[in-house]
Order: sequence, then C-alpha cells, then structure tokens
Amino acid sequence: MEDAAVAGELNGQGGTRSDAESAGIRLRERELEIESARHAVSRLARAHMTGGAATGELLLYSGPGGMGKTSVLDEVRALARGEESCTVLFARGGERQRTEPFHVLRQLLMPVLSRLTQTERDEVFGNWYGIVGPAVGLTPPSGEVERIDPQGVRDGLDYVLTQLAPRRAPLVMVVDDLHWADRESLTWLASFAVRSRELPVLVVLAYRNEFAEDTDGLVRQIQQMATRHHELHTLGPESVADLVRSAFGDKADDAFCRQVWAVTAGTPYDTVALLRDVRDQGIEPVEESTPRLRDLAAAARGQTRQFWLEKLGRVTLQFAWAAALLGTDIKEEVAAAISTQGPEQAAGSVRELVRHRVLTTQPNGRLEFVHPLIGTSIYQSIPDAMKTAMHGIAASVIEDAGGGLVLASRHLLETHPEGDDQMVRKLRRAAVEHLRIGAPDAAQRCLKRALAEPPSDEVRAVVLYELGCSALLTDPAATVNQLRLALDDEYGLSPSMRVDAVFRLSEVLAHSSDLEAAAALCAEEAERADPGPDRLRLQIAVFMYQTLAREESDGPGRSRRLRQLPLTPATRDAKHALHALQAWDLTLRGVSAAEAIEQAEAALVQGRLPAGLAWTGLTWGLELPALVGLTFAYTDELARAERLFSDAILEFEKAGWSGAHRGFAYFLMGLTRFRRGLLLEAEDFLRRGLRLSERIAPGIPLEWDIVGVLADTLLARGRADDAWELVQKYGFAPPGHRTAMVLPDASTLYGKLLLARGDRLGAIAVFTQVGAALDARGWHNTVWAPWAGHLAEAIAPDEPERARELAREAVNRARVFGSPSAVGVALRLEAAVSEGPRAVELLLDAVGYLGQSPASYEHAYALVDLGSALRRVGRIPDAAEYLYQGMELAQHCGADGLVARSRRELAVAGLRPNRLRTLSKDALTQPEWEVAELAVRGVPPQRIAEELSLPLSLVHRRLAAVHRKAGTGPEGLAAALGLHEGGGAPQD
Repeated sequence: MEDAAVAGELNGQGGTRSDAESAGIRLRERELEIESARHAVSRLARAHMTGGAATGELLLYSGPGGMGKTSVLDEVRALARGEESCTVLFARGGERQRTEPFHVLRQLLMPVLSRLTQTERDEVFGNWYGIVGPAVGLTPPSGEVERIDPQGVRDGLDYVLTQLAPRRAPLVMVVDDLHWADRESLTWLASFAVRSRELPVLVVLAYRNEFAEDTDGLVRQIQQMATRHHELHTLGPESVADLVRSAFGDKADDAFCRQVWAVTAGTPYDTVALLRDVRDQGIEPVEESTPRLRDLAAAARGQTRQFWLEKLGRVTLQFAWAAALLGTDIKEEVAAAISTQGPEQAAGSVRELVRHRVLTTQPNGRLEFVHPLIGTSIYQSIPDAMKTAMHGIAASVIEDAGGGLVLASRHLLETHPEGDDQMVRKLRRAAVEHLRIGAPDAAQRCLKRALAEPPSDEVRAVVLYELGCSALLTDPAATVNQLRLALDDEYGLSPSMRVDAVFRLSEVLAHSSDLEAAAALCAEEAERADPGPDRLRLQIAVFMYQTLAREESDGPGRSRRLRQLPLTPATRDAKHALHALQAWDLTLRGVSAAEAIEQAEAALVQGRLPAGLAWTGLTWGLELPALVGLTFAYTDELARAERLFSDAILEFEKAGWSGAHRGFAYFLMGLTRFRRGLLLEAEDFLRRGLRLSERIAPGIPLEWDIVGVLADTLLARGRADDAWELVQKYGFAPPGHRTAMVLPDASTLYGKLLLARGDRLGAIAVFTQVGAALDARGWHNTVWAPWAGHLAEAIAPDEPERARELAREAVNRARVFGSPSAVGVALRLEAAVSEGPRAVELLLDAVGYLGQSPASYEHAYALVDLGSALRRVGRIPDAAEYLYQGMELAQHCGADGLVARSRRELAVAGLRPNRLRTLSKDALTQPEWEVAELAVRGVPPQRIAEELSLPLSLVHRRLAAVHRKAGTGPEGLAAALGLHEGGGAPQD
C-alpha cells in the first residue's frame, strides 16, 4: 500500500484517488485550494437541490509544471462526483495537440452531448447542430457550406451550453493544462468565462504561465472573471518529510528528508520522481545515502533518451514514442500501428509502461500519460529524423482509421517538405475540412505548409488563392496579401479563377472601407479580360463599388453608363446582378418607383433570390441582394423586403456567419421595420446588429448604418435626448463615414437630430451641404434623403416663401418617384411650412397617400398633424377624429412622443383622450377583407364606399389598415394577401 499511497497522494503525480483514500493520505499544503473547490461545489449543488437560483463560479489554479495542479483537479472532480446531482466534464490540453482545432472542447463536451436523446439533442442544439456538431466531432462537416465563421461556432456553443446547463445541472467543467489548449477552444472558454456566472456551471481551470504570446488577451479575460485564483507554490520541508515517510516509513531519517527537499526545491513532481528512483534502486533513506540524491534527482529531472532506453528498453520505448505523438487521446491500436507492433507486442509494451508508471489506463479504454511532464520528456527524446517519419506514419494511420484530415493534419504539419504533390493535395483537403468546422487558423497552417512543400508551379497560385480566401471572414489584411501574391504569381491562375480572386480581393478592400481601390482594381482587371461573362462581372462590380462610395466625381455619368451596359452576352447570374444594380440606381435617382420595382423583380426568380445571387454566395457577395431588398424597402414593398432580409438572417445563421454579415442582416431588417413603423421591433434588431458591429471593429460602415437608423428610431419614439447621446457616443456626424455611403443618408439624419434639438442654424448648414452634394450626384429620392423638406422647416421662421418653394420642389420630386409614402411625407413636410386651410388641404392629401402605404409611423404622424391643423382652424369634431386615429396608430408603432403630442392636442381642444386600444396582430378583420378584395379589383375608394354603404373616411381608414398590415402598397397588395388580381378569396 505504500507504493499506492505515493502514486496516488503525491502532488503532481495523478494516481487514482481511491488509492490515496485507502492510505488515509491528504494533499500537502493544498488545503485552501481544496476548500475553495469544496465550497463552490457544495454551494452549487445545494442551490440546485433546494430549487434556488444556482449561479456559477470560475476557479483558477496556476503554477509552474509539477506543482500539483493535476492532483488538485483530481480532488475537485472527486468532490463533484461525490454530489449525487453533479455532472462532471473533463478535458486536458495537449502539448502536441495545440494545432488540432477544438481538441479540448471535443474532450469536454462529446461525452455528454453524444448521450443526448434525439429529443434532447433537438432542444439543446436548436438550429445550431449543423454549426456546432462538426466542431465538437458529433457529425462530419457539411459540404453545403464552404466556410463557417469562427464567431458563429462560438455563438452556437454559447447557445448549446445555455440549453445544456439547466438539463444537466449542476454542471462542473474541469480543464487541466489550459496553457496547451488549442486556440479555438481557448477562445471559446475565454468568452464563456464571462457568461459562466449566469448559469448553474462551475468552471475549474488549471494552467502554467506558459501561454503563447498571441493569447495574452484571452488569458487576461479569463483571469479577470475568476471568482478565486490560487497560485500553487513549492512544498515546505515538513511536507516533503511527510511524503518521504509515507513512502519509507519511520526508517527515513531527518537528514535524508531534508536533503530530498533541498535537491528537489520542494517541487512535488520532482520529489515523487526522486523517491521512486530511490525505492527502485533499493537505496536506504538514511543520511549516508544523501550524497547520491543529487545525481538521482538530476537524472530523474533530465529524463534523456538514454534514461528512457535504460528504463523501458527499445521495443517499449518505441510504443511510448508513438503514444507521445498522439498526446492526450491514445488508442492502443493506433499507437501500435505507428510503432509497427502487433497486438501481442503492443499489449506487452502497455503492461511495461503501466508498470513503470509512464501510462495509465482509463475507464473508456484509452491510455494517458501519468503526468504531462512524462509525455513531454518522452516526446523530446525521439530522434528528429525518427520523429518526422513517425508523424507521417501517424497521419496515414489516423486517416485510414477514419479519423479524417482534421485529426491527421497536425501530423502532416510536422513532416519535412519534399516537393510531394500528394502531400500538397492532402493539406489542401485538410484546409477545406478545417474551414467547414470554423477553424480558419488551422486551414491557414495547412496551406502555408503546402506552400513550403512546395507545390508545383501550376498549383502554387491556386494555393495562394485558397490561403487568401481562408482568412476572408477573420483576417482581411492576410487575405489582401495572399490574393495579391496569387494574382502576381508567374504561372498565374486560370482566367475564371483570376476573376474570382480579383472579386474576392475587391470585396475585402470594400469591406475594409476602401471602395475607391476596390473599384479601381476591378476596372483595371476588366480592361485586361476578354469580352464575355467574366469581364461583365468585373464591370458590374465597378458600378457597384462606385454606387456604394460616399463620393464620386460623375454620378449622372455613371448612371448613364450603367443603363447602357449591354446585357448580352451575359450569364443569367450577371443579368440578375445587373437588374439589382439598376433597381437601386433608379431608387436613388428618384426616377420611378414602378420602374425600380420592375428591375428588382427581374433580379429575382419567382420572388426569391436566384442561387447565383444568394446571400452566402461567393459570386457576388451580399451587396447586390441587399440592394434588391433596399429597393423594395424604399418603394413601399416592405413585406417583400422583409422576406428577403429574413432569408438573409436564416442563411447567415445556417452558414454560421455571426460577424458583419449577420449584423448587416439585422440592420436591414431593423431599417425595414422602422420604415413599416414597428419601432420597438426596429430598435431590437438594430441593437442586436450594433452589438455584433462593436465586437468586430469601431467605426466600420456597418456601425454608421446602424447608429443612424437607430437614432432615427429613437427620435420617432420621442427619445430625442437618447438619440443625441447615441450619435455623440459613436461620433456619428457629417461628413459621414470617410469612404462608404451610409444607409440612409447620414447627414440628413444628423440634420433631423439638430432640428429636433432646436439647433436651426446647425441643421440649415447640414441640409444645405447635403442637398448640394446629392443634387450633384443626381440622387433625388426624398425617402432616402428628405433634406429639402426638413431644410424648409428649418428656414421657415426666417424665409417663409423660400421654405414653401423648397417644400413644393420636394413634393414634385416625390411625385416623380411615385411611391405613396414618398408623396405623403413630402406633402406633410410642405404642410409644416404652410398655414390655415392650405395646410389642412396638404395634410388631407398626405393622409390619403400614406393610407395607401405600409409606413404606419409616417401615417400616424400625418394624422396627428392633420388633427392639429384642423383644431387650429376651428374644425374640432374633424380634428378629434384624426387625432384619435393618429394616437391609436402611434401607440401601435411604439411612438410614445407622438402619443403624448396627440393627447396634448386633444386636451387643448377641450377633448378627453379616449382609452387607447391595442391593435391586434397583423391579421385583417372581415370588414378589412371586404375593402381589400374590392381594392385589388381596382375599385377606387369612392366606389368602395358606395358599394359597401360606408362613409368615405371609414373606407380610407380600413384601406390604410390593410396596407399597413400587409406591408405593401397598392401594386403588391394582391400578392401580399394571396388574392387573385381580379379579386377572390385568399389563397393558402
């Protein structure tokens, strides 16, 4: 039992706890560390048992190698298993497995996730199975998605743990040797540490202070969130003496014990190794033996190749080498194949390694090194040439055993370059698999190693191209460098791949806010390309980047050249792309909403994006499908825009793209909900998008887009101070983003804020400047940038006649564009600078137009303005009707400021505001269906009133509700409600 006691109890030696318990041994000088764990486990279990809110903790144990961290964690696991309700998960970082993505997380999560029932799996994973499953090894990567955003995997893991923790609560997650964790696992653990206190989870981590330099930020994040952090130190002379006497009994004298402490410096691991050698060599633990201790300690600490050869013998050492290559997940049959040993010989090697306390067997049949330091020592003892050869064999054995290139690739990285084309192909395939599980860093390591092989001249540029694309979602600078090298390569790419590379490079430049460089690159390459689809693709890209740029020298000329761009010869994808770009150009120019809608519809196939224009497609990127949806959003086809943007969110979630792509989709949906007047929903989408934007980088175009619309939303809700605080926080002010156009026009939004704050002079300066810039560019859309109407408001007190001229010009432009919301809002703004009966007349027209649009907030605004104008001219009964309508609709929109204003107007008129009624969900009532069916047939409102024997005002109200709930104007009403163009019952 003495041997068992030493093996189990000595710090840093990782024996079984039952042996230590049987010997009645405790861990030396680790009472405080163990008590922290006991308290945390007990508190978590007690809260769970009593039905209380169990909140998590994060415990850290750190110190140099051999300080007993592993033994402390063994005790923590034993304490947790002693609580009947606890679920214990364990993983260990591996020195040789730091380049194997998600290695630690697979160890940690696979045991519990693989045992979920189908029902539990559906509940725990939700929509994340296709993203998280391949990363943790539950399912092979899908070929449907070429690359998954690492942030998407982390978001999915967060979701899975959030669902898993209550179902397996309380959950204790223990990770040893965190300093050797792979980057993917360490990154997630660092982010999860922030949330661990919100869940019934105890996270316990142990590590040496030997992290890679590029992980400093992750380590600090973990340390900052720790509930308690214990630094383990060396043992004192008394504890070492206790250990000596645990091994040799009372015959160990004081001088011998003191010398053991001196030569080991109190390091638990060195102490154990020394005492074992003393016992194995039969040395008496007395003062006369102390001269031999220093040499024994040096030999035990050094553990050279000769040391292991003498201890184990050549055959057993060769198996140990194979085990050291495999790291923390050692299968006997795999190690046997690597060391070229048959089953019987391998079994004998295992017995010897267990006897010499090098390996230990686990309940799952796997083997582990008794201590990580032993594994390190044996790995370092392998001759360099032998090590390289064995890594090559290991890669083949793992792949042949069904492990896949994700597991085999770390061994491929350790082989010597030999110009082997097959090795290049394997590394490229491994990179593809890494990208499909959300591990681009691992993919880049494989492709860089492929370049070092080196590949043949014909393939080198392709590998450079693949290396550039592998960093597309995570490292724009690396993508730019590698793609430029691929384009400059002597042997070069095929023509079609060269166009792909140019487009990818231009896309990265554009997303990095250099749209001018992106457009110039595509223009230069288009000049070199032969006439045909590839050249047309580049030409379309030039127009796209010029359109999205903040400034351009010849906007009208670009629009003219775009209209003249021939559609033949062109692929179907190119035609769809060109239609999308022309639709947005028509929208910005404010030429004709009907023509813009026609072009947007031509970009679709049966109302959906074609495969070539997909949100996650690699041919065009996300800009063109976004422009189709934005065209619908600014032409009152909001239901169609919402369908497209909803598809975008789902596609990005399915692909695991959780960065700028999903943030942009949230922005688009938020903008559409704002246009529809659903202000609370708009704010929610926009804030979600802003959170994603903030974790990417400050000041990116996406941030500007979101902040502008969010400020407009807060303004519409009556929270002008909050809106101003928001724009100040993010530096949102003219002249806007330095290179990219902001959606919608940033300067106009800023001018509206200044006007709302009473700064007329500041607003006048902003509106005047933006008006001149947009006019020069040929952009006259009054919905995109209603600068003229607001400028009229700002100058009206000083220049009333000029204000009316400006407002009338804005109405004329709106009528040219022709969408109901454009005309209605322009009329409302003209009414704001008019008086008396003229203002009432304009607002009646505005309410009529806005009643045909889904823009419910703008409709509510016009109703309240009309009620106010009617009150001012003494028409109190009519004023009351419109004020009540406007107040109800404003409440439905979440426009609290407008509700308060309408109440004040009613009070001034001597009327009592009625109790607000909450509108039902977007479902038409039977009376609304009756009106809708007649409207779809083309029956005008006056005849509808006559046919249904209703007042005309009530018909207008019901039509307005129909358009608002359907999310579309008159042109799209039939399709939105599932009615035949000639009328008829709704379709399924």
